[in-house]
Amino acid sequence: MADFGRDPLDLEIDDLGISFGARNFRYRLHIEGPGVVAVTGPSGAGKSTLFHLLAGFETPERGRIVLNGVDVTHLPPGRRPLTYVFQEHNLFAHLSLFDNVALGISPALRLDAAARAEVSAAFEAVGLAGFERRKPADLSGGEKQRAAFARALLRKRPLLLLDEPFASLDERLRREMGDLVRSMQRSAAMIVMMITHDRSEIMTIADRVVGSTMAPLPSRDPPQSGQRPAKSRIKRRPASNSTDFVKNLTASAYQIVLCNTS
Repeated sequence: MADFGRDPLDLEIDDLGISFGARNFRYRLHIEGPGVVAVTGPSGAGKSTLFHLLAGFETPERGRIVLNGVDVTHLPPGRRPLTYVFQEHNLFAHLSLFDNVALGISPALRLDAAARAEVSAAFEAVGLAGFERRKPADLSGGEKQRAAFARALLRKRPLLLLDEPFASLDERLRREMGDLVRSMQRSAAMIVMMITHDRSEIMTIADRVVGSTMAPLPSRDPPQSGQRPAKSRIKRRPASNSTDFVKNLTASAYQIVLCNTS
């Protein structure tokens, strides 16, 4: 398998495109270095479609996905160096929580002593020590989310995709899960991309913000005389929790780096 462990992390989405009937989606984005990247924008503007393309669940009609210098555009989902955490957690009802989490190390659940110790450490990291023998049906929504994060930690992939991971949780649990995501990202030094519509989550969790819009992408044609070429950049969160950062999260103010054009 290709070596994806290059430091620093680098993800490039180069003019990626896919069509669904009359709707055409195109994306350009470059993320350099680890951190939490909030992906926001109106419903239907292609945020989940982007994640499906990154994960290999959809096949692009144009463009490339390059992670740490390796073109992964046409790799099957199982060979891509990423973890996708869905809203519904994807826990198997017939397995104990320990086995559900251990799938992150071995899909066949063949674990030696060192692997079992890693699983136990993951339970400690997400605050679920003592829950190993429980079944998913015995857990709250927040506990299920913690289990999904524990499994993601064990996979040790450089890219983690979270599709509205806290949508079904109350405000207190959303804050707790947000703190957990930040802790996971820092300990694993990975890129976390998180779809969210919650501005408080963006303020407290995200290092960077990217937005999707229904507008056409900027042209890549050479600029005419006197014009500057259009650039797509990630808007970074200021060092302080400035309220201006939240106020600027409007379609006209923040940098648009993911685009949908029909």
